[in-house]
Amino acid sequence: MADYYDILGVPRGASEKDIRQAYRKLARQHHPDVNPGDAKAEARFKEINRAYEVLSDREKRKRYDRFGENWDKIPPGAGSGATVFRRSAGTHDPFANADLGNFDISDLLGGLFGGSPGRGRSPRPRRGADSDLAIEISLEEAASGAARVLQLTDELPCPVCQGRGTTSSGVCSGCGGAGVLRRPRQVEATIPAGVDTGSRVRLNGLGAMGTAGASRGDLYLVVSVRPHPAFQREGDNLRTQVSVPLTTAILGGEVRVPTLKGQVALTIPPETQNGRTFRLAGLGMPKRSHPDQRGDLYAAVSIVLPDHLSDQERGLFQQLQTLRPGA
Repeated sequence: MADYYDILGVPRGASEKDIRQAYRKLARQHHPDVNPGDAKAEARFKEINRAYEVLSDREKRKRYDRFGENWDKIPPGAGSGATVFRRSAGTHDPFANADLGNFDISDLLGGLFGGSPGRGRSPRPRRGADSDLAIEISLEEAASGAARVLQLTDELPCPVCQGRGTTSSGVCSGCGGAGVLRRPRQVEATIPAGVDTGSRVRLNGLGAMGTAGASRGDLYLVVSVRPHPAFQREGDNLRTQVSVPLTTAILGGEVRVPTLKGQVALTIPPETQNGRTFRLAGLGMPKRSHPDQRGDLYAAVSIVLPDHLSDQERGLFQQLQTLRPGA
């Protein structure tokens, strides 16, 4: 398994900001929409997302730094004498029940002498584990907010074998040796306006089930925003290009500029140079912390030269050249 830090190209001591910036750069570079039909790019994109999901979460990163590639096989609280089961969400692979290196001696003796493990002890309430689920949305959805129906799967300890996968008679008949029973469920999720690639949306109580009556964990949606053909995003601001005919650039006039809310009119002053940028206030992305506030849209002029000139038009340009050499 490749090292997650190497995948993102950051050192182990990298800050959260450095990790986020590296992820955004690589995600845009290897996104399937940017590389249609490229299986290697798609695989690389999934690898980058997986690395970011771990390194962007403080608790997961801490466990990854400690246990390496086996971090997800060691449940939170390892060594407490309790077996923890984790739930898979969406496209994530389900995790089997984890064998804790440190176990309660009463569990071992109970198994040796035919008794039930942990007899006489009530199970400790334990909050369910948090889960991550990668989700992709369009720029328009990031601007207006979006809704998704999620297909999730709960993994519950098998009551027949108490999650061990085996009984005194052999492989557990209740779970076929898996130790868990899988129960699908469907939930609706709302993604707020203003999210960006790398944003994490917390869905309270939609994570793994707790034990002994404890509460569920939380589900975090790790957002990836698809590249847009007309706009480039810079935080809460957007950039685009607007085509301006040569005559309009010279004499002035009005052009239409695309925005996420439709086209708007932009007045082009006379003698506008190619590449000049106009700021359209409040037509960028909504701010996630203040959805009623928006960034700006910056429109750069791209002058369109006329083609298929008539003899008369060519003659006029020749006159201009005579009047203004080098124009």
